[in-house]
Amino acid sequence: MSTLLYIILSTFIISLGSLIGIFTLSIKDKSLEKVLLSFVSLSAGALIGGAFLHLIPKALSKSKELNVFIILLVGFTSFFFIEKLLHWRHCHSNKCEVHTFSQMNLIGDGIHNFIDGLIIAASFVADTRLGVATSFAVAFHEIPQEIGDYGVLVYGGYKKYRALFLNLVCALTAVIGGIIGFFLSSHSKLALSFLLPFAAGGFIYIAASDLIPEMRKEKSLKRSMIHFSVFLLGIIIIYLFKFLGAD
Repeated sequence: MSTLLYIILSTFIISLGSLIGIFTLSIKDKSLEKVLLSFVSLSAGALIGGAFLHLIPKALSKSKELNVFIILLVGFTSFFFIEKLLHWRHCHSNKCEVHTFSQMNLIGDGIHNFIDGLIIAASFVADTRLGVATSFAVAFHEIPQEIGDYGVLVYGGYKKYRALFLNLVCALTAVIGGIIGFFLSSHSKLALSFLLPFAAGGFIYIAASDLIPEMRKEKSLKRSMIHFSVFLLGIIIIYLFKFLGAD
């Protein structure tokens, strides 16, 4: 089997993990609403953990420290600017049915999945066994994030089927990243040195300015503690995969 075919198959199979939200289709809307904020909390934790424990350390290993943090700031500022444009275009009439944070999450996750595709491609180009191991690692650390991403989309106003479709489309950017990474394997390190801290800046912005404020809207102390615990769980899961060498 050719290296390119391995890359396409691996990234496509990983992308199918975005359909994990299909298990919620049989759940009544009222019951789903009760757990949606927990999904948002999990996503916020996974984004913060992904930025500080996964993306930034990888970026620092590939580029100078100053460059990494400059690009991180560019990423953070860019996502702030994009959200302002989305908010102005869709919500200036105060009748916004879909919250901009769900759209921002799609953008951030799309970049992250594209990066995963580049990493998988580089691994397969180096060695098939390394590519397979990397694919499993990526698949496992994507699970909590995909659950959270789906929850963010539904919480943000998308219908369940629409959220599933958009999550899948977003996940398929990993396939695009894999194909591009294969043909530009000699330049993949240069691309990653920019994309890793840029995505980290986006993750931090989305979690800190959009998702965590949603968590703060909960008035019940008991539920607030549950959501905070789920937020910590998202960080811990990312850390565990890092600690176990899956990252």
